[in-house]
Amino acid sequence: MTLQIHQFPCLSDNYGFLVHDLASGETVCIDTPDAEACLREAAAQGWPITQIWNTHWHPDHAGGNEAIKAATGCTVIAPATDSGKIAAVDRSVGHGDTVTLGQYTATVIDVGGHTLGHCAYHLPHAATAFVGDALFPLGCGRMFEGTPDQFWASLQRLKALPPETALYSAHEYTQSNARFAIFADPDNAALESYAAKVDARRELGQWTVPTTLAAELAANPFLRADAPDMAARWGGASPVETFAALRAAKDTFR
Repeated sequence: MTLQIHQFPCLSDNYGFLVHDLASGETVCIDTPDAEACLREAAAQGWPITQIWNTHWHPDHAGGNEAIKAATGCTVIAPATDSGKIAAVDRSVGHGDTVTLGQYTATVIDVGGHTLGHCAYHLPHAATAFVGDALFPLGCGRMFEGTPDQFWASLQRLKALPPETALYSAHEYTQSNARFAIFADPDNAALESYAAKVDARRELGQWTVPTTLAAELAANPFLRADAPDMAARWGGASPVETFAALRAAKDTFR
């Protein structure tokens, strides 16, 4: 495989991602949380940025578009529903569209809910998905614009990916997410083990991103909203209602 991923922290708790195809020399910047950091990291790797793939419109994901495009002449790709709020867009994409990086093709997945147009980029031949703020290790994004029905449908699309898929989320929120997850699903042995590993990694200053879909299917309470034990604990006549109850509880959890 000729695909390389360079991950780096930026802003207060964001991660930046540069994805480079050795064969073509192309590099995509996944979101642009900090233009200066993205350009610096790309230069350090010797990877000129040729594309930007935005997941959604929030400034800590698209705020660096103009500066990076001015510096590199790169092509900016963004979700169509959010693109009116995103600067310097060259191409708008929606669910089922594809984008390419050298020999690799990524499928655009609608994961709206955090914002209406949020999308993820799935590179099946690299067993990798960049999911922005839709899904986090042991959590999911706050539902700023969407509805529970929309967001649950989005999570269903991610749940359908191969379990070995590496999920690259945009923030280091996992310890905080773990505290709520244990509150929400206290009898889950897989979650207990996961949370202990998270604490150990953070104690060493290590990142908890990426995760794998398999790990999240076992331990992430939001992905388990369709499990009978979660419905029994949180109520709801459907997985959507259980998910809505979980998301509302997380919003006020301290």
